[in-house]
Amino acid sequence: MPKTAISVTLDGDNLLWLKGRAAATGSRSVSDLLDRLVAEARAGGAVGPVKSVVGTIDIDPEDASLDAADEAIRAMFDESLRRPLIARERRPRDGGSRRPPEARQRKRRG
Repeated sequence: MPKTAISVTLDGDNLLWLKGRAAATGSRSVSDLLDRLVAEARAGGAVGPVKSVVGTIDIDPEDASLDAADEAIRAMFDESLRRPLIARERRPRDGGSRRPPEARQRKRRG
């Protein structure tokens, strides 16, 4: 099915999250990620919000008592720290300075 361009208005924090997820998952773009998220939601067939986490975690049958869980979690955490973090400071909506008030006052006095 051909794709159709649309305009979407998002909260700045949600857009930043989407950009981060797109980078972390190797998506080609935010549009690609959004398309995949919608397709997955539609395929899931959920009518309302999910209320249970049953079946959302896979436990290794060879480690059912989670003896190696600490090591596995540490490895995933270390891997996540190696990924680049995309963060941008947003300019205040009022067009003001990003510097804290006390820094602006020092500049005026000095």
